[in-house]
Amino acid sequence: MTKSGQSTLRWRRQVVLGALLATALVGTPGHASTTRPQVTACPAGLAGKATCYTGQDTSGAYYTIAIPKRWNRSLVVHAHGGPAASYDPSTTTEDLAEWSVMVHEGYAWAGSSYRRGGYGVRMAAADTENVRRLFVDRFGRPDRTYLHGQSFGGNVAAKVAETYGRKGGAYDGVLLTSGLLAGGSRGYNHRVDLRVVYQYYCRNLPRPTEPQYPLWQGLPRDSTLTPDDVLDRLQECTGIASEPAARTPSQQRSLDDIAAVTRIPERSLPTHLQYATFLFQDIVWNRLGGRNPFSNEGVRYTGSHDDRALNAGAARFSADPTARRDLSYDSDLTGQVSLPILTLHAIDDPSVFVEHEAAYHATIHSGRQDGRLVQTFTRESEHDELSVSEYATSIAALDTWVRTGRKPTPHSIANLCGTFDNTYGGGCFYDPAYRPSSYFTRVRSRPGDVTWPAMTAAQERTWSRIAGVGIAF
Repeated sequence: MTKSGQSTLRWRRQVVLGALLATALVGTPGHASTTRPQVTACPAGLAGKATCYTGQDTSGAYYTIAIPKRWNRSLVVHAHGGPAASYDPSTTTEDLAEWSVMVHEGYAWAGSSYRRGGYGVRMAAADTENVRRLFVDRFGRPDRTYLHGQSFGGNVAAKVAETYGRKGGAYDGVLLTSGLLAGGSRGYNHRVDLRVVYQYYCRNLPRPTEPQYPLWQGLPRDSTLTPDDVLDRLQECTGIASEPAARTPSQQRSLDDIAAVTRIPERSLPTHLQYATFLFQDIVWNRLGGRNPFSNEGVRYTGSHDDRALNAGAARFSADPTARRDLSYDSDLTGQVSLPILTLHAIDDPSVFVEHEAAYHATIHSGRQDGRLVQTFTRESEHDELSVSEYATSIAALDTWVRTGRKPTPHSIANLCGTFDNTYGGGCFYDPAYRPSSYFTRVRSRPGDVTWPAMTAAQERTWSRIAGVGIAF
């Protein structure tokens, strides 16, 4: 099975509509756990090499902590991807197993499950900060503390850096891998377009015989459709799971048009369509009280066999200004950072396009913090699983930058990778000369939304004084 297929199966397991919680929870970070961290078995790859602990914090988030036998006195605080529909006590132990290279390299590791399933960047950021405080309370302050965010967790970790990273000694540096760094108000526009373009060609989500609903909802609040149902409808329309020779001409043309217009690779269309239904349903109904944060007014779709018909027939809608504001406040980034930040991204990432890095660079530049950002890119075509040697290289390069004050370059980081590849294998695929094109070369812009940051520091301050702004924790 391909890794993109594995991602789809993970989403199938994760999306359980009944498990999505709509309860608002208190959002300020705590500093104590409901129980003291309990010693537990480490993942198999760390057995005998570290001591592992698990627990649950006062907000209800599960956490896992690992301290290697040969601890270098530095801590990596991990923000995981998603968002998934629900989390359980196994979530963070699975995250530790996936990122065990950090512990093998001598770093302590701490990760939060987040307190609930569903969308919420500031909530996840608060829970990430909580687990750092838990570590300090129980094990003392490390010499250095690094944030690591993967995928959606890249958005979370970047928000942690802006929100909590200015406190002296809290964090020393940030590593963002395959990060969703355009924020929520723009970072899902390609999925908005997919939802619209898919329905124009396929007309089966909903079918003409089913109750109709605005596509920005993803799905109606009371929908009984499952992820498998959505994938079945995608197959029905496009034959995407079949060999090309087995597809009908109509299926092939629909598949070609959808991929060309949305600029989403065929191999990742199933995953993106799942998010464009179930994640949007969560954002709209569980986080924004039924309000619409999305718009495609003024967007011209191109690349199909008949662009005129597509643009005349595609559904159009405008965002509720308060819903867009709340999503922006929750997830968008201002570029106001005071920490060294290193990013790693595959050039052909099919899930979080590499152009997110261009958006983040523009955001950091707007805050006049260019000197704090180094971005690296690899000639890989995956999202979740890049070379382990590159992850080891990244944390080592960040640590050296923090300890010495000497900013690395993409070339110096690429040259360092061979040392770690001797240990871990997997290869080194850096392209030090690569620079991504503008975000809007890949994701269609909306009128007026063409500059960065998506949320200015002044807007954030103003919005923060509005009662109830953002997404309920």
